[in-house]
Amino acid sequence: MSETINVGSAPKLRWGVIGCGVIANEMAASLALEGRSLAGVANRTKEKALAFAEKHGVGRVYDSYDEIYADPNIDAIYITTPHNTHIDFIRPALAAGKHVLCEKAITLNTSELDEGLALAEANGVALLDACTILHMPLYKELRRRLEAGDFGRVHMVQANFGSFREYDPAIRFFNMDLAGGAMLDIGIYALTFARTFLASNPCELASFENPAFTGVDEESALILRNAEHQLTTISLTLHAKQPKRGVVATDEGYLEVVEYPRADEATFLRWPSEELEHIRAGERRLALNYAIADLEAAAAGDAEVARQGMWSHDVMELMTRFREGWGMRYPEEHIAQAARDGRI
Repeated sequence: MSETINVGSAPKLRWGVIGCGVIANEMAASLALEGRSLAGVANRTKEKALAFAEKHGVGRVYDSYDEIYADPNIDAIYITTPHNTHIDFIRPALAAGKHVLCEKAITLNTSELDEGLALAEANGVALLDACTILHMPLYKELRRRLEAGDFGRVHMVQANFGSFREYDPAIRFFNMDLAGGAMLDIGIYALTFARTFLASNPCELASFENPAFTGVDEESALILRNAEHQLTTISLTLHAKQPKRGVVATDEGYLEVVEYPRADEATFLRWPSEELEHIRAGERRLALNYAIADLEAAAAGDAEVARQGMWSHDVMELMTRFREGWGMRYPEEHIAQAARDGRI
């Protein structure tokens, strides 16, 4: 029998999940590593939820989403549905007094995220973004050492992310109706990586964007600068390969993180001695466990987790501003604008 791991020290919550796709399966497997199981699952198709529950030993399958919100045996809900549906599940979950961990991108835009955060505060519950960079121990350690002055002052951050996806208008990567595109799918990792090391959120933005044939952003090159004149450059593509590589350039050397979305190791090359330091923290395979632990810590009142919420909001603000600059809106955003304008 394998050894049970223990991630986090806050009281353990009873978890339910909405959606039963790849990430929901990973969530169930992550809880199993801790000797825990999901208390409930709700899904658009009940047959899939039943199969998911049988596979993972889930306590209850709900006939409707309203049932999971109302269940007193559920403390926290993990939302794993497509981006464009997140706010529709966040609203009732928070209103019902459930803590919420939502898969990235947490919402479509800043307006939706502001609404969610206000609801969380009003109902005395936590709302957290599941973007792995926010939760991996490596980044917490790197940030601690950066703030202690171990690496010097940050001047520039560079991040690349390239995935090759076959053109298919039906899959979420290229589907406007599923809030597809590089920015919300992979750009969130690159921007969150950068924000982790910057003194403040960038205020000056410039970019070039190439749209896919469906209208979503297929690839882009981004340049950002904050009030401290720290520069960031990012390249993203959904139809070409490039390394998931992040570099933080300081006046004393540079940090390098390869496969940065779930990294557990970084290197720091100190200049001019050329001394190479390997920095390790956490385990890549436990990425979701760390997110679960952070939500449970936030539910217990851990103020440090609030910084993650600040960075998540900063990143959402940047993604929203970039898309606005490109004139790229999702159908839900057009409807929301029409409602604000009194046209519907």
